[in-house]
Amino acid sequence: MPPKVVATINSTGRQAASFIRAAAAVGWHVKAQIWKREGLVFEELAELSNVEFVEGDLTGPQRNQILSNLFTGAKIAFINTTHWGDEVAIGKACADAAKRAGIAHYVYSSMPDHSTFGEDWKALPMWSSKFAVENYVRQIGIPATFTYTGIYNNNFSSLPYPVFRMELQNDGSFVWQAPFHPDDPLPWLDAEHDVGPALLQIFKMGSSHWKGQRVTLAFEKLTPLQCCARFSRGVGRPVKYVRGPIKIAVSIPSGYREHLENLQETLGDKRAPYFGPDLEYPREGRSIWEGYRGIEEYAREVFPIEEYNNGLRWMEEGSSSYAPSEHEGSVLGTDDGSRSSTRPTTPAGQAPLHISGAYTPRSHPEALQQDFFVGSC
Repeated sequence: MPPKVVATINSTGRQAASFIRAAAAVGWHVKAQIWKREGLVFEELAELSNVEFVEGDLTGPQRNQILSNLFTGAKIAFINTTHWGDEVAIGKACADAAKRAGIAHYVYSSMPDHSTFGEDWKALPMWSSKFAVENYVRQIGIPATFTYTGIYNNNFSSLPYPVFRMELQNDGSFVWQAPFHPDDPLPWLDAEHDVGPALLQIFKMGSSHWKGQRVTLAFEKLTPLQCCARFSRGVGRPVKYVRGPIKIAVSIPSGYREHLENLQETLGDKRAPYFGPDLEYPREGRSIWEGYRGIEEYAREVFPIEEYNNGLRWMEEGSSSYAPSEHEGSVLGTDDGSRSSTRPTTPAGQAPLHISGAYTPRSHPEALQQDFFVGSC
């Protein structure tokens, strides 16, 4: 039996790369659009024997030809547009090309437009463009499913990026400052680890099961306080949450600045639900993929490595002086959003992290490039 052929775009991004790894692992043939044959993620994906790259810039005049080449021979597609270029135009072009090619199951990574919920909420520009593409996909009648991703665990960094900076303190602890109310639940997922297996299962179940549905890919429902508690347990250091305005300490594009301003007002000041009032999580995501990586595991096993690969060395100091006390980071979330109090289990005296020459997760290289910001926010 010939392998399934699946098409992806922006294939070195966290979501697409996660799916490509999973699809290639089960023998599917992946036609992966990329901008250029460069970067750490490209080098990793290029080592997979059943990945075929379609190189080209979807913002340029060759877009339609690139997409025609991409979808030829494919029957299923995962499409995650980004804010590079005119996202709505690119999203519509992808959908049109997929329809011409007869794609049987089209999964589009969408997000909500909060201005449509009948409340006094502003749209987040980098989400509302995805919602506009979703509506177009529905209009032209492709057999489609729409995934809504929660906040990436991988967004956290001690580098001075907005919203999810884990700011390292002089005493070795971390502070996360964000506009979210400390008691409002938020959706979380590990994009690198969990998007791929979840999408694989959605495709296996087929378009007849998922046609027209919105599927939440979020595997934990944690308030900022609960998130920091689990992060503290994982990293072995105190992690404090501070509700405050978004700090912008690096140069950012004007469009992203507007997105952050509306995020602060809509999700922060007005406390609108992250996905809006209708979508349920995390039970739906867990019913699709049970092997998710939670924020505590991420903080323990991946965060120090990503930080190390970004040139930071705090993890070499060890954590013996920074073990959480009985009170710091002691509020833990349960699946239903309630709380239970327990002492963090990461022991004092933990040895410094050893970074070996073995394969380790790599930070998303585009996160360090100017004018590019990854993650749902």
